[in-house]
Amino acid sequence: MSKIAYVFPGQGAQFSGMGKDLYESNTKAREYFESANDILAYRISDIMFHGKDEELKQTKITQPAVFLHSVIQAIVTDNFRPDMVAGHSLGEFSALVANKTLSFEDGLKLVYARALAMQKACEINPSTMAAVLGLKDDKAEEICNIVQNEVGEVVVPANYNCPGQLVISGSIKGIQIACEKLKAAGAKRALVLQVGGAFHSPLMEPAKKELEQAIHQTKFNPTVCSIYQNYTALPEINPDKIKNNLIAQLTAPVKWTQSVQKMVEDGATKFIEVGSGKVLQGLIKKIASQVETI
Repeated sequence: MSKIAYVFPGQGAQFSGMGKDLYESNTKAREYFESANDILAYRISDIMFHGKDEELKQTKITQPAVFLHSVIQAIVTDNFRPDMVAGHSLGEFSALVANKTLSFEDGLKLVYARALAMQKACEINPSTMAAVLGLKDDKAEEICNIVQNEVGEVVVPANYNCPGQLVISGSIKGIQIACEKLKAAGAKRALVLQVGGAFHSPLMEPAKKELEQAIHQTKFNPTVCSIYQNYTALPEINPDKIKNNLIAQLTAPVKWTQSVQKMVEDGATKFIEVGSGKVLQGLIKKIASQVETI
């Protein structure tokens, strides 16, 4: 029997005007946006609808904004009945609200705590990320290891986005050296990204400690369907295991390619992206061209 998978984007999916149509056209959506403004104690909806790109790029704004757009869209969607869910990095929190593991309020509070902790970690350790295109994952992994061993700088795989697209994460010097070596090894491109820091790397350890405390203080409910988590790329329904995987995710790579492959293996034939943009649809098509994406 074919199954429907709902997927939720992460940081990078933000744009000025996001969620404005939902707010203006749906009373229920408006109530959730106003509730979020109260929870955060500032009007994030105003920044989402009218903010400049620079403002929206700040981690402490981006993460709750992307989360809210996805989650509120899911809440107001008629017949929202996922057979399975997954989210890319930050999107994993949206997925956990969608499958009822987290309440809307608790999900938002955790996302905001995560965003502030990550922004702080970025300030402690100036660092960055780079997109590597057109090189096999194992070759890129090998070069990351070489740079770490030879130069003593942190460089690790951060996002396995789709075949031929890997994002690496690490110190500024480490990433610069790795990019040169990756291009020399045959990568079509190795581009340093305009991000605040080295997400999904050991440099996020200070943020992980803060988030761990917040997660353990939050109630995780029984799920209505499996979530395929970034850390393991496997389906999970046990609330305690979900917590541990969510904590581990901050310093470990996002196994998106592997997650989608596993979802297809488990019967997913249609993937519906909920929230901003179509980035995940594009990645899924490259991972499993036979499935339907919306």
